[in-house]
Amino acid sequence: QVRLVESGGNLVHTGGSLRLSCAASGRDSSTADMAWYRRAPGKEREVVAEAAGDGRTTVASSVQDRFAISRDYKNKLLFLQMNNLKFEDTAVYYCHAAGRGEDGLRHSYWGQGTQVTVSS
Repeated sequence: QVRLVESGGNLVHTGGSLRLSCAASGRDSSTADMAWYRRAPGKEREVVAEAAGDGRTTVASSVQDRFAISRDYKNKLLFLQMNNLKFEDTAVYYCHAAGRGEDGLRHSYWGQGTQVTVSS
């Protein structure tokens, strides 16, 4: 059973920084590819940054000058460093993992989300 637990969300002023963490449990292959998504109030969920199992990382162009994604593969941790936060970064941030399960099929998993609120 794969479980994703996010932490690090908080209330912060504009210009501040936060580091989100996601702890994954379960089969390594089931969490091969991981990512951060966010859903702002009244908006669709969007991908923020991705960290594939082969080490490749991508960050959405809208935040790439302020956000960075990293992974601790040994301890199954995923991080999102967010700097110079803006009001529009206010959202629930979700950890996502995808990979091959015991049945050989690719599965997708979500964490419960962590709230990031940026105030002026």
